[in-house]
Amino acid sequence: MAPTSDAPLALEITKAEGVYLYDTAGKSYMDLISGIAVSNVGHCNPAVVKAVKDQVDNYMHLMVYGEYIQSPQVKLAQALVKSTGTDTLNQVYFTNSGTEAVEGAMKLAKRYTGRTEFISCFNAYHGASQGALSIAGDENFKNAFRPLLPDIQHIHHGCIGNLKKITKRTAAVVIEIVAGEAGVKTATKAYFQALRKRCDEMGTLLIVDEIQSGFGRTGTFWSFQAMEIVPDILLTAKGMGGGMPIGAFMANEEVMKTLSFEPVLGHITTFGGHPVSCAASLATLNYIVDENLMDQIPAKSALFHSLLAHPIIKEVRGIGFMLAVEMKDFKTVKAVIDECIQNGLITDWFLFCDNSLRIAPPLTITEEEIKIACNILLQAMNKVYAL
Repeated sequence: MAPTSDAPLALEITKAEGVYLYDTAGKSYMDLISGIAVSNVGHCNPAVVKAVKDQVDNYMHLMVYGEYIQSPQVKLAQALVKSTGTDTLNQVYFTNSGTEAVEGAMKLAKRYTGRTEFISCFNAYHGASQGALSIAGDENFKNAFRPLLPDIQHIHHGCIGNLKKITKRTAAVVIEIVAGEAGVKTATKAYFQALRKRCDEMGTLLIVDEIQSGFGRTGTFWSFQAMEIVPDILLTAKGMGGGMPIGAFMANEEVMKTLSFEPVLGHITTFGGHPVSCAASLATLNYIVDENLMDQIPAKSALFHSLLAHPIIKEVRGIGFMLAVEMKDFKTVKAVIDECIQNGLITDWFLFCDNSLRIAPPLTITEEEIKIACNILLQAMNKVYAL
């Protein structure tokens, strides 16, 4: 296995179910980060597992994306379009991951507008491939890989004054409603409506990245819905697959069709929209809706807020099940994380906000499990605070 850091967790997991992971010795770990906002309906959700097994019995890969009619793709696309509650986000292009969704959306924005400039936010993360990395908002994270794409500008998330940087040169603005790797930073409805208005005035596409926040994580199916705006292009992945790899970008027919000519096959993928992943995703979507998981999130999120009170905590912020617990520095956060792992609880920090601890549990977590998790967190903080 190629390394990605010099200090991996190196836990060997043999089983996962619900909010728990189990190692080779049978020790359980509560997964308070859902594999980084992936297992929204819990690990090995029975409905998702059944959908995967049923689809495997029928067929797996058949042909590159878009050439054959594959029922799992069609049904999922219909459900995704319906989930947005709009008439404009009416076509779906399936990918393998969030990064690939970003790449496809960037190509689409260039092709449709004929422009090359992209604007994203400082401290934003949109993926690790070279196009997606180009719009990342942290210089230290990408300097080793230059030269990257030119014509990239950055704005401060939530700053209305910065919106004047969007001009008629700008192909698209790529933004999260909830800035995940910046440490779960949110902005006002007024900001997003001003952003929508500025993009309309400049003929600029608004790309909303819901790779972390989508599929119910913030209490609405898509976080843009709470801001009463509609993006031109919507990105999703992570929690979309119920544990299977899949992503997508969505747009209206007029925009999306530009990838099909001059040149033909302007964007293509071999495994994007894999039928097994699509079956898993549809089961995930239906489970979230049918079990009313989003209705439960405000109260469960409030429970985290109420229980996490400690001298070591500077702030608990976020929306729904995208939460950050801020402490004084990374050393403190890392010590708490390490202590939690020893006591059977997995959490993490953020790429561009390492003084904050991540809380992003499966939407299926119960109130009792939240109390157990918070008790472990507080015990870990007590130990670190006493040092």
